[in-house]
Amino acid sequence: MRLTMPFGRGSLSADLPAGCTAEVIRPRTQPPAADPAALVRDAVYSPLGAVRPPRAGQTVAIAINDKTRPVPHEHLLPPVLQGMRHAGVRDEDVTFIIATGTHPGMTPDEYDAILPREIIATYRVLCHDGGDETNLTRLGETARGTPVWINSVYLAADYRIVIGNIEPHQFQGFSGGVKSAAIGLAGASTINHNHAMMRHEGARLGEYDANPARLDVEEIGRMIGIDFAVNAILNSDKQIVKAFAGDPAAVMRAGIPAARALCQIPVAEPFDLMIASPGGHPKDINIYQSQKGMAHAALITRSGGRLILCAACPEGSGNADYERWMADARIRSHADVFERFERDGFRVGRHKAWQVSRDAARIHTSLVSGLDAEFARGLLFEPQPGLQSAIDAALAALPAGARIGVMPAANATIPVLGST
Repeated sequence: MRLTMPFGRGSLSADLPAGCTAEVIRPRTQPPAADPAALVRDAVYSPLGAVRPPRAGQTVAIAINDKTRPVPHEHLLPPVLQGMRHAGVRDEDVTFIIATGTHPGMTPDEYDAILPREIIATYRVLCHDGGDETNLTRLGETARGTPVWINSVYLAADYRIVIGNIEPHQFQGFSGGVKSAAIGLAGASTINHNHAMMRHEGARLGEYDANPARLDVEEIGRMIGIDFAVNAILNSDKQIVKAFAGDPAAVMRAGIPAARALCQIPVAEPFDLMIASPGGHPKDINIYQSQKGMAHAALITRSGGRLILCAACPEGSGNADYERWMADARIRSHADVFERFERDGFRVGRHKAWQVSRDAARIHTSLVSGLDAEFARGLLFEPQPGLQSAIDAALAALPAGARIGVMPAANATIPVLGST
C-alpha cells in the first residue's frame, strides 16, 4: 500500500509491506465553493445576529491571522472593504493588525505572504507584539481571573473586525470568532493565564460550550467589544466550502456545526501505529504548530503504540522560550519535563514541551522533518531520516497484524474514539 503525506509545500511517500493495510482518518471530502468570492460576499451582506455597519468618519481596525494560519484573505477581505467604502469609511481610517499572539512577529517584507499586495499598498498594516506592554491597554479581569491586556491600536478604533477560520483546536475546542483578537492581539500575561486552562478536563478538542479556556476567550471578546466577524471553513485542500459573517457569537453558533460535520470522524478502536501529518504548509511551519497534529493523532493511538509525525518545520521550533527551556541540561526525559514544568509554573512557549511529553511519554513518537537530528532529539523526539525508514522501524517494533492509521490532515481532524 502506497502512502503519500503532506509535508511542507510538497509531500512524502512510502510503502507499507505486502499484506499491511491502513485506515485513513481525514476530514470528509467536500468540494470547494464554485464561486468563493460570491459566497463570502453573500455572508458579509446578509450578516448573522444583531450587527451595525461602520459609518463614515469612523476608524476601523481589522484583526487578521499570521502566516501560521491558511486564512484565504484574498476572498474574505474584498467584500468587507467594499462595504466600508460604500458606507463612507476612508481607506486611511482602516488599520490591519496581524494577530500573532505569542508567535514570532512578521516583518513588513513578509506581509505579502498573508495579504494581497494591493491591500498592503492601500492600507496601514501593523504587526502585534504581545510582549510590548507600552502598546497594550488593560481592560480588567475575566470571571476566571485572566488579566486582559489588548493591543491599544485595536481598542482605540471605533469599529473592530476579526477575520479568520473556524477549525478544530486542541484545547480551545475550535478557533474562530473573537479568538483572533482575544488571544491574537492580547498581551503575554493574558495568553499565559488563559492557556494555563488547557489542563482542565473540559479544555479539549471539539468542545466549545463547556470549555473553560474557550469561554474565557469569549468573555475577553465581549470586554474588547468586537463588532463584526468573518470566518471561513476550509476543506482539506485549504479551499473555502462555507463562510459566515456577522456577530461573532452568532458566527460561531452557525459555523461550529458545519465545521464538526466536516472534521469530526468516528474511529472504532485505537491504532497500534499512527502516521500523521499536520496537513502541510503552514500547519507544519514549525514544531509549535505541528504539535497540534501530534495531539489529535495521539487521541486514537494506544498507549505503548507508535506515532510517526511528518512535519517539515522550516522555521524550527517556532518559539525561542520553548527552545531555551528544553536546552536546560536538567531536562533529558519526559519525566524531567513534567517535574520542571510543575516547579517553574505555566508559561506559554514552554507549555509546548509539556504538550509534546504528555503524548510522547505514553506513545513512542518519531519525527520526520527538516530539523537537524540533534536539535530534534533535544526536543525529545526520535528523528528519522525519511518516512520509509520511520515506518520500517515502527513496524519492526510492533507485533504482526498491527492496526495502522493514517491522518494526512491531523490538525483539521477531530477523531472520536469508540464511535462508528
